[in-house]
Amino acid sequence: MQTRPNWLNTAIFYEIYPQSFNDTNADGIGDIQGIIEKLDYIKGLGCNALWINPCFQSPFGDAGYDVEDYLTVAPRYGTNEDLAKLFQEAHKRDMHVLLDLVPGHTAVTHKWFKESMKAEKNEYTDRYVWTDSIWEEPGNMGCIRGISDRDGSCAVNFFSHQPALNYGFYQPDPEKKWQQSMDAPGPVATREAMKDVMRFWLKAGCDGFRVDMAGSLVKHDEEGRGTIQLWQNVREFLDKEFPAAVLVSEWGEPDKSLEGGFHMDFLLHFGPSHYNDLFRCDEPWFSGRGKGDITAFWEKYQESYRKSCGGLICIPSGNHDMDRMARRLDREEMKIAFAFLLTMPGAPFIYYGDEIGMRYVEGVTSVEGGYGRTGSRSPMQWDDSLNAGFSTASPARLYIPQDSAEDRPNVAAQIDDPDSLYSEVKRLIAFRQSHAALRNDGEIGFLQMNNYPLAYMRKSGEESLAVVINPSRESKVWECHAQLGQPLYNIEETLVRTDGGWLVPPCSAGVYQL
Repeated sequence: MQTRPNWLNTAIFYEIYPQSFNDTNADGIGDIQGIIEKLDYIKGLGCNALWINPCFQSPFGDAGYDVEDYLTVAPRYGTNEDLAKLFQEAHKRDMHVLLDLVPGHTAVTHKWFKESMKAEKNEYTDRYVWTDSIWEEPGNMGCIRGISDRDGSCAVNFFSHQPALNYGFYQPDPEKKWQQSMDAPGPVATREAMKDVMRFWLKAGCDGFRVDMAGSLVKHDEEGRGTIQLWQNVREFLDKEFPAAVLVSEWGEPDKSLEGGFHMDFLLHFGPSHYNDLFRCDEPWFSGRGKGDITAFWEKYQESYRKSCGGLICIPSGNHDMDRMARRLDREEMKIAFAFLLTMPGAPFIYYGDEIGMRYVEGVTSVEGGYGRTGSRSPMQWDDSLNAGFSTASPARLYIPQDSAEDRPNVAAQIDDPDSLYSEVKRLIAFRQSHAALRNDGEIGFLQMNNYPLAYMRKSGEESLAVVINPSRESKVWECHAQLGQPLYNIEETLVRTDGGWLVPPCSAGVYQL
C-alpha cells in the first residue's frame, strides 16, 4: 500500500463541476474565478479538499473528458494563471486541490491524434490504438475509421470522438501486429507523455489527480496486472519527483488500484459495488419506506475493505455521472444518508449542491454529451436572485437549465437554518473531524449484518464508537447486548434498551461510545 500524505486522513472532498458552479463573467458558464470566490463557502461547510472535473481545452463533446490540450485551461474557464491562483488560494486556507486526469483517451481534435492520422510514420503514429487495416475492427472496442489517409481503424474508449491512447496490450495477439506490447516504443511514449502532463500541473501547484477510468488503460488485461504495472511505474516517477502527489482512482477494485500506487479508490455506481442500492434504485435502502436491501452492498463492501489492506475506499454522495441523491430521497432521508456517508471510513466526497439537496432536473436536452446525466449537472443554487445567484447572464444563456421550481433549495435559505440539510451536513463534518475513530483511516467493524438497522463500529487507538442507523419509518430491534453510552451525535430519538437488545427508533441515526 502506498504511504499517504497525512492530510488525506482528514480530507473531506468537495467535487466541483466547473461549468455549473459559479459564473463571474456573465457568459452562463462557471469559471475558475468563480471557484476562487466560493472557497470560503466550501471551507465553511467543513470541506478541506477539492476535486475539479476537467477544465482543460476541449471541443466539449463530453463535457471536457475529451481533452484537446492537457496543458492549457479552457478559455471559457480562464487561464493557466487563474488555475495556479486557485491552487495558491486553496493552500492559503489549508485546502488541497485534485485535478481530473483523463489518461485513457483524447479528443479527435488533439494534435497527437491529428498527427497519428497521417499516412507518413511520425512520433505520434503509435500514440493511439490503430489496427493495420481499415477493414479490421479492434476487437471488442468501438472504433473510428475512414476519416484520414492512414489505413486502419482507431479504437475508442467510449464516445466515437474519444480515440483510445495506446498503453499496449498485456497479452498481444501475435497474429495482429498492431497489438503492441506494453514495453513497445509507442506505449512507452504515451506513458511518458502522461507523466509530462502530471509534472506540468504538479509544478503549477496542484496536489494530485483523480484519474478517470484508471483501470482500463492497458488492453486485453482482464486481471489488471498490466495496468497495475503501468501505475506502479507512474508511482515510481511521482515518488522520485513529487512524493506528496496524491492519486485517487476511478477503478472500483481497491486491491488492484492500491497495489498500483493509488492512495484511494472510489466505490463506483456501476459494476459489482451495489452502491446504487443505497440511494438510486426503485427502493433505496435510505428511503423511509424501509423496503430496500443493503445486503449485497454490505457484503461487497466488506470484501473490498478486506482487500484494501488499510487503503481508503471512498463513498461519494454522488457525482457528475449519476442521478442526484434528491431524485429518490427527501430532505430527512438525505440527512440519514449523510450520517452514513460521514461516519464511514475513507475520504468522503460531496458533489456540489448535494449539501443543500439540489434536485435532478428532469427532461432537459443533453448538453455536451451528458444525455441522462445532464439533469445532475445543473447550475449551483446560491440564493433566490436571478439564476439562483449562479450567473447574471440571461437565463437563456445558461450552460444547463436550472431547476425551475419555486421551492428549489438554495444556500442562502439553508445556511442559517439549524434544521436544514446544509446545517446537518456541516454538523456531521465537524463531528467527524472531532473524533479520531471517525477519521478516514479509522478502522471499521461490522456489528449488524441484517438489513435494518445498520450498525458498525469505528475505532482508532483507545476510542471506539458504534454507529446505528435506521432510515425506516418503523422501529427496528438491534440484537446487541453491549453497553452503550449516551449518544455523542444523533438524528431524531436515541436507542432504548429492551430485553432483545436495543430498540432503534424510526428515521434515526446515532453515534454512541462503546
